[in-house]
Amino acid sequence: MNSKIINFIKKKNKSKIISLTAYSKNIASIIDKHCDLVLVGDSLGSVLYNFSSTKKVTLDMMIEHSKSVRMGVKKSLMVVDMPHNTYRTSREALRNAKKIISKTKCDAVKLEGGIKIVQIIKTLIKNKIPVMGHLGVLPQSATNFKFKGKETKERKTILRDSKLLEEAGVFSIVLECVESSLAKEITKMINIPTIGIGASVHCDGQVLVTDDLIGLNKMKVRFVKRYSNIEKQIDDAALKFKKDVVTNKFPTKKHSY
Repeated sequence: MNSKIINFIKKKNKSKIISLTAYSKNIASIIDKHCDLVLVGDSLGSVLYNFSSTKKVTLDMMIEHSKSVRMGVKKSLMVVDMPHNTYRTSREALRNAKKIISKTKCDAVKLEGGIKIVQIIKTLIKNKIPVMGHLGVLPQSATNFKFKGKETKERKTILRDSKLLEEAGVFSIVLECVESSLAKEITKMINIPTIGIGASVHCDGQVLVTDDLIGLNKMKVRFVKRYSNIEKQIDDAALKFKKDVVTNKFPTKKHSY
């Protein structure tokens, strides 16, 4: 386990963990200085490619975007999502995780699921590949995006899976759309950090899709807070550019591109 991950784990119960997504060097280099973790999420499927789900995201897509992000990340821990159907067996998972690590130089990979993938996670960790877990709503396999943990049976399952993932050796777990009191219970129960997305303030940290953060994504989600309206700023800039060109006011001095 590298020093970045060790220091990341030490943040539990000491300071809130800040995480944002990035799919390119330019965004990564801006958010890196403010984050503890930069996630190359398979959310790029909907954010960049307009896919209806993350299931269409390929390994090559993740690798190419991650190579770009790597150039912008200097300080933060960099984690890459393993996309749908790339870790169906231990052998497949190990082959693909090694490919991600070797080609992107990321610090760890993230896998979705609980008891069904515990042995796969153990295989990766045995081969010195750091793994981040993901419980609650699992976008790669979800049929709905309702909050998880409201029913007793579902609650017990997520609690069990949290402990199983910790015992398997993951260094952190993302809790997505997990009921508030359950997120609190899990965070207290396990000794590794929990990172929430729609899972209350009780988690050790929070992750947000950067395009949601800056107002570039029009999708409305109740747990997403927009901190900027970059869409309007781009629109204003494009309009000003248009006016300069139309009125022959476009600058002619040399620029570097």
